[in-house]
Amino acid sequence: MINPGMVFKRYEKKYLLTKEQYENFRKAVEQYMQEDSYGKSTICNIYYDTCNYELIRASIEKPAYKEKLRLRSYGVPKRQSPVFLEIKKKYHGVVYKRRISLPLEEACRGIAQREINGIEGQIVNEINYFLQHYELQPVIFLAYDRIAMYGKEDEELRITFDFSIRSRRRELDLSAGDHGKLLLPDGSVVMEIKVRDTYPFWLVQALEEFEIYPASFSKYGKVFEEDILSGEIEKHHGSSVPRTALSRASGEYHPKKRRGFELPQNETRLRAGRIWKRRNPKYKKIP
Repeated sequence: MINPGMVFKRYEKKYLLTKEQYENFRKAVEQYMQEDSYGKSTICNIYYDTCNYELIRASIEKPAYKEKLRLRSYGVPKRQSPVFLEIKKKYHGVVYKRRISLPLEEACRGIAQREINGIEGQIVNEINYFLQHYELQPVIFLAYDRIAMYGKEDEELRITFDFSIRSRRRELDLSAGDHGKLLLPDGSVVMEIKVRDTYPFWLVQALEEFEIYPASFSKYGKVFEEDILSGEIEKHHGSSVPRTALSRASGEYHPKKRRGFELPQNETRLRAGRIWKRRNPKYKKIP
């Protein structure tokens, strides 16, 4: 059975925690947050992209607007188990998620045919437009074990903790199991805070007390960068991935080093084209 769809609109911030930070922070917020009824659950995802990784390459440039499509299940599904086909968009820091629920087999068939049939509505129209606008293919499997909590006074406030993030490039089927290569060092936790508006004061205090700061972190983006650095992307896709994408991850590329411009020496570049700390916004013209 196909669900007509769900819509989410909220602010989301990610934080990368050590095991000690996680334990201290979790203890500090327990009086304000309630763990949901699922406890620790496994979330499995298939991410879709073009053959030259157009969507993730755009995403790591940190544009004002970005979008992606994924197929998600809670646990390892069977072919007739319900899964979620989601479009996730981010515009000026606000996250918009639109998704429909349908059996895994129907979802895979619809994605392959570039059209979801048997349902009408704005959400499925957006998904179908996405499928027809891009020539998508499954590119990565991502799974993690998640603990989700919601606010006791404000149920719109949600905090999730993701453990044992793992990925694989083969067996790109949700029903094939949740195994994969670990992405982060053992003990690292990705925390995400999701709110409609502002953080409550007690939450700000807890973040400051344990020196927890926002991190620019994308699970799919991180896998993409590491696969470039290891040569995995080039080995499997070769010339279909632009050289700028390969050189960004290795730290050899800057978009301003073109058309006769060079960067001043005091400009610091961080790897993979993520963040540019500009102490002097001016550029020197090369004679």
